[in-house]
Amino acid sequence: QVQLVESGGGLVQAGGSLRLSCAASGRTLSSYGMGWFRQAPGKDREFVAAITWSGVNTYYANSVKGRFTISRDNAKNTVYLQMNSLKPEDTAVYYCAATRNVDLTWYQGYVYWGQGTQVTVSS
Repeated sequence: QVQLVESGGGLVQAGGSLRLSCAASGRTLSSYGMGWFRQAPGKDREFVAAITWSGVNTYYANSVKGRFTISRDNAKNTVYLQMNSLKPEDTAVYYCAATRNVDLTWYQGYVYWGQGTQVTVSS
């Protein structure tokens, strides 16, 4: 079992930055691909970013490309999401998740999920 705990969410003005962290316990994350997803009120959960177990390859939703950066530190069993140039439409609960599936953008392939952290961007 892997337990994931997100942190770093909060309230920020448009144009600001936040860094989300996802700390894992129970098992090393080094063999898992990791992803960030988000869900806004009344909307489906959507893919935001993902990173392979090695950290070599990263993937982003078009809506965040160039503004968000995903990274990981396997020694610390932690994954990060640096979010810059935030927009009101980025407001959502952000979840991190772990997968061994090849397709890192497919949320149904993720087997472990955190509880989420709220990000609110004011205009």
